[in-house]
Amino acid sequence: MNRKTLLLVEDNPDDEALTLRALRKNNIANEIIVARDGQEALDYLFATGAFDGRDINEQPQVILLDLKLPKVDGLQVLERLRAEPETRHIPVVVLTSSNEERDIIRSYDLGANSYVRKPVDFEQFLQAARQLGLYWMVLNEVPYGRE
Repeated sequence: MNRKTLLLVEDNPDDEALTLRALRKNNIANEIIVARDGQEALDYLFATGAFDGRDINEQPQVILLDLKLPKVDGLQVLERLRAEPETRHIPVVVLTSSNEERDIIRSYDLGANSYVRKPVDFEQFLQAARQLGLYWMVLNEVPYGRE
């Protein structure tokens, strides 16, 4: 049986702490896995590198993906996710501070399910986390019988 985990891909320690705090403050009790760069996210998702041997059938319910990441950027991660049968159906919410139109367009072109700009106000961020958690972790259904 698949556990409802969330993968947070975030390289900024302050944004990571803020996101985790906002999710927990909104009673999102699901397991949260943190990858601090794009390569670590890919290693986790495809059970390679430090995650060699991880059950690849246990995929996250949703991925919160920053775009500006070291090693492999968020758009490259998204492109790889959508290219592989094991990961192409995992919902991906781009959660980034980028307000560049080309990042929004490219994210959707590559198959992002949602694009959320990180608000700087903590109360706004709490509200966004509440809505993200309720929809993606509670209400949204994902196909577990992957191709």
